[in-house]
Amino acid sequence: MKQLIAIAFLLIPLFTIAQNTATVFGRVYDKDTSEPIPFVTVAIKTEKDSVLVTGALTDDNGQFTIEGVKIGNYTVNFSFLGYTSKSIELVVNGKNSFFDLGKITLEPSLTNLESVTVAGEREALAADLSKKVFTLDDNLTQVGGSVLDAMKNLPGVTIDQEGKILLRGSDKVAVLIDGKQTGLTGYGNQKGLATIPMSNIERIEIINNPSAKYDATGMAGILNIIYKKESEKGWNGDVGLALGIGALGKRRADLPTDWPSFDNNKKITPSLSLNRRSDKSNFYFQSEVLSQKKLPNNEFTTRYYDNGDVVASQVPENRRQTQYVFKTGIDLFLDESNTLSITTIFDREHHTDTAQVPYIDQQIERRQRYWSWREEEITGHFNVSADFKHKFSEPGRELKASIQYTRGGEDEEYFLNDSSDIRISTDRTHLIAIEHTIPITLDYVKPLRQGRFETGGKLQVRRLPITYDVSPGNQSVIYEGLGDQSDWGENLYAGYFNYVYEQKKFDIEAGLRAEYVDVFYDLDPANIYYDQNDAYNYFELYPNVRFSLRLNENNILSVFYNRRVDRPGEPELRVFAKYDDPELLKVGNPYLRPQFTQTVETAFNHDWSSGSVFMSVYYRQINDPFMRVYSVDNSNPDYNIVNKIYQNVGSGSNLGVEILLSQTLTDWWKASGSFNWYVNTVDAYSGTILFPYVRTFNIENTDDITWDTKINNQFTISKNTELQLSYLYFAPKNIPQGRQFERSSLDLGAKRVVLAGKGEFTVSFSDIFNRFGLKQEFREDNFRALYENYYETQVVRVGFKYKF
Repeated sequence: MKQLIAIAFLLIPLFTIAQNTATVFGRVYDKDTSEPIPFVTVAIKTEKDSVLVTGALTDDNGQFTIEGVKIGNYTVNFSFLGYTSKSIELVVNGKNSFFDLGKITLEPSLTNLESVTVAGEREALAADLSKKVFTLDDNLTQVGGSVLDAMKNLPGVTIDQEGKILLRGSDKVAVLIDGKQTGLTGYGNQKGLATIPMSNIERIEIINNPSAKYDATGMAGILNIIYKKESEKGWNGDVGLALGIGALGKRRADLPTDWPSFDNNKKITPSLSLNRRSDKSNFYFQSEVLSQKKLPNNEFTTRYYDNGDVVASQVPENRRQTQYVFKTGIDLFLDESNTLSITTIFDREHHTDTAQVPYIDQQIERRQRYWSWREEEITGHFNVSADFKHKFSEPGRELKASIQYTRGGEDEEYFLNDSSDIRISTDRTHLIAIEHTIPITLDYVKPLRQGRFETGGKLQVRRLPITYDVSPGNQSVIYEGLGDQSDWGENLYAGYFNYVYEQKKFDIEAGLRAEYVDVFYDLDPANIYYDQNDAYNYFELYPNVRFSLRLNENNILSVFYNRRVDRPGEPELRVFAKYDDPELLKVGNPYLRPQFTQTVETAFNHDWSSGSVFMSVYYRQINDPFMRVYSVDNSNPDYNIVNKIYQNVGSGSNLGVEILLSQTLTDWWKASGSFNWYVNTVDAYSGTILFPYVRTFNIENTDDITWDTKINNQFTISKNTELQLSYLYFAPKNIPQGRQFERSSLDLGAKRVVLAGKGEFTVSFSDIFNRFGLKQEFREDNFRALYENYYETQVVRVGFKYKF
């Protein structure tokens, strides 16, 4: 009830949906001679009352181009002295940015030339049901943070305790940067987003139903992160500094330990951006350095066993971290038709994590052991890409080619110390993973009189070899017999076409993507748990269909269908376990298979002068979903071990309703928000776990019925001062083998523009009441666990940026 009262007081979150305008072009010829006709008057008028909207004159070649045509129904009139006038219908509905009216012929006559005024006007807002666009300059409550922090406020988006992104309740999300996968987004592993500064990002696009043009990966859809790029000529840029402090208070007292969880964690983030644009080129450089203390995990786990044992533990993961992110590139405008772009992204992150994990026997209130560890980890990504774009004479007709190379690295070393009645000893593990990825793409788009045609292809090669070195101590808890190396690889070959047809009252989009994938995973012959390497290949078709009906100028109804795939990446397959908590062990499964999803969605959008509402109902059918399952491991009788291991679990589904609302209440107050209700169903399933010994696991039929809302208010205090107040609430929900409790966050942010618009002060305070921690309960045969993770969610940041 308290949460609902808070919702009633706060109203609803602000987002910005970008609007499309269209460019119309064509060629006018004499019907008898087939010669181009210059100086033809081309007038675009509203269909309803013939009011002139904009226009142009044809050039010496009979060609014309008219930009900035807003959404609506029009007639295009062609007139010239000595010719019979001609009119054709034009429907602009936001789905297509370019309209090629093709070859228009006029018959000679004795008609007078009509006079016309050339006019144009661009509008800031419009609805495109296939994509939602959110600018980050308005996201004040997370200013100074990372892209991952900013996504916290996006409708339908949730960030879990491991840094994974969930969209409409699913973590199977494809994350792109400037329309491409890179090492920063990890090809399915999204933790690299925590290193991308929000200040360098212009907008984030949410594409729930991608067309065949996009990779088939990502059941829940695509998040496309678009970097800022200046358009003004000459030198310009900005320099900034952000200071912060996190984990201001402890939600729960630490268990008895010599290494308590970090609090009052200081952070400093300097940044620099440069841009130089001329007629021949555009050079840009963006950088940010982060130095901080952080509490990425603070896990309290209480295990209840059927024999009466109750064991409590805490993993306070204390981190000291330094990150560097640099992006630089150049656009070379070879001529009016050809552009070559070369871009590099470099990211290096080093952190030291320390933790002393106490295990307390709750029955006798006695500490059983201390498990202490220190992790030294260096991760880095280097990405270089070359993109060539050729523009044909018709606006909007383009051919793009791209090749890129990404090298990602992970160097992770654990020093593990055990102090218990059983043993006092030290273990060490050292893992090095190097990822190489080379994608090559070709894309072609051809605008049509009533739509557009797209086609292209992709070749991608990925390799990820791993070396694993172990130095076990006496009576080590580290599993022997895993070997010391593995090699994972994937080759992908894809082609697609996509066609959009637009009419006055409706439009249709249909596409088909074909992909052939060849996967191998070579394990060390010394591995005793998995006795054979895994290799397979498959060919699949991924269709997409969209039908949109324009009920009137303010109401659009759309229906979507698509088929997509989610492939397990190397982290989900990795056979080498993580020992940050050796009694709650995270490990992969090299025999995982892809999951396939079919989605149907119906969406409705209504606009009015001061706002809009978007509503959708969606359903997904999932075959062979993969997820972590909990299973008791009795391989070592001296310890109470539970494995968290990835498994395919048969079938499932996802049914949901999403509502987005935006409203300008006054000239100083804007409100908007999102509401997402969904049911995640996992069907009953029994399977077999092979590690570290063969045993069965069971999952009961689970219906996760839950909802979340994001409430936001944007206040214009004065010409130069803005304030934002946001509230997030996630209702309790069922999860496989258990239940997750409610969580909420109240965030505040402000911005003050100074120095005649060149300077900007910002301040933000996230999770003011420290209520966004995670609490879950799990049940398995002979076992129950209460899991609480009070990681760092409460952060205060202040910053200043100067533009030049």
